Amino acid sequence: MKILRLLVVDDEPDMLEVCREALSRLSGLSIETAGRVDQAQERLRAEPFDLLITDLRVHDASGLDLLRQAKQVDPGIVVILITGYPTVDSAVESLKLGAYDYVVKPFAPDQLRATVSRALDQKRLRDEHRFLARQLSRDYRTAEFIGTSAPMVRLFEQIAVVGSTDADVLVLGETGTGKELVARNIHARSARAGGKFVPIDCGAIPEALLEAELFGHERGAYTDARTSSPGLMEFADKGTLFLDEVCEFQLPLQAKLLRALQERQFRRLGGRELIAVDLRLVAATNRNPDEEIAARRFRQDLFYRLAAVTLRVPPLRERSEDLPVLLDHFLRRYAQEWNREPKQVGADAMEIVLAYPWPGNVRELQNVAKHLVTFAPGDSVRAEDLPEELVEKSRRTEPGFYFERSLWEEQFLRALLQRTKGDPTECMRQAQLPRATFYRLLKQYGLRPEQFRS
Repeated sequence: MKILRLLVVDDEPDMLEVCREALSRLSGLSIETAGRVDQAQERLRAEPFDLLITDLRVHDASGLDLLRQAKQVDPGIVVILITGYPTVDSAVESLKLGAYDYVVKPFAPDQLRATVSRALDQKRLRDEHRFLARQLSRDYRTAEFIGTSAPMVRLFEQIAVVGSTDADVLVLGETGTGKELVARNIHARSARAGGKFVPIDCGAIPEALLEAELFGHERGAYTDARTSSPGLMEFADKGTLFLDEVCEFQLPLQAKLLRALQERQFRRLGGRELIAVDLRLVAATNRNPDEEIAARRFRQDLFYRLAAVTLRVPPLRERSEDLPVLLDHFLRRYAQEWNREPKQVGADAMEIVLAYPWPGNVRELQNVAKHLVTFAPGDSVRAEDLPEELVEKSRRTEPGFYFERSLWEEQFLRALLQRTKGDPTECMRQAQLPRATFYRLLKQYGLRPEQFRS
């Protein structure tokens, strides 16, 4: 979960302490304070904050002025005003200026926590939807879907045939093989290409939120559901819904998904009205469906519903002849994006690249290219420029090491966070990583962006 940053502004030290104490029980929140408006203005200009709580009057300065300036710096910041002297005019003015809510002193700690909790939920949901909008607005690119090996040629041919139909598709493949890229190719070749392509990373959304994200919810469906919200299935109407890592669904939600797919209609969480959708489903998993069914972790009837057509994306080690052109493509791409000189891979380095089994597949190869563009000196990649673990594992043949954690990947993330001073948005932009993947990697390696902000 992203750690959200809160700035509390009040000229009374006791009130700052009350707010800190009340809000310290909320998870995923970093709390900072300021006793003067000019201090707060300086902080807001220098650092990104997700939430601002300010008294309506701080010394002789106006909290409304601070609200106005905060919105100018970051229109997405959520602002809550507190005051001991409420008036209708000040309340109306604050809401006009974009305040989320207005809390009157004296207030109970639970009241402040509830208000802030609602604001944080709205902020996270808005950020998720903004990310989805960015995903939908991206130009569709197939440049990274490169390969002339026999397994890839066969996959390209299958995509061309399947794309012309409207059948649901299950894409099987290891992590990092490009399953989403297969789904995007299918969408682009279908009669639905003019509609939306809506990806959902089922493994990156907490189980408690996944149902609401998928089906939407009505007002009052659960605590703090203050307004109705459509789900991503509605959003994908007339287009393609891509469920990545579909085996992450828990059994109760699998039953609801099966019914929705069979009938192409569903109810929002807490709703009564049936909502019909016209969409194509492409699902993907890096697990073995037969093993998941045998272990009773995945419903067999849902598998048959998903797998009208099944495609398998070959791992990189099964198409090693594609490695030179793929690595060259990524080196050129990141050198151009980061304004660096292009690099050629020397024979000694390429020998190691070809011997390495690539447990992370194309995604891992991308990260190696980023590492080389960042750290390799000169215009030629030598064996000593490659990540040490890659060199070591290229010499190993023991079974089972394909899925060990890559230490150099953690080092790359650390270097990226240091270079961007812990700015997640800039990290994702430079690394060309989807938000869900970026935060999953942070969690995997125990990294927190705020550690790199000082």
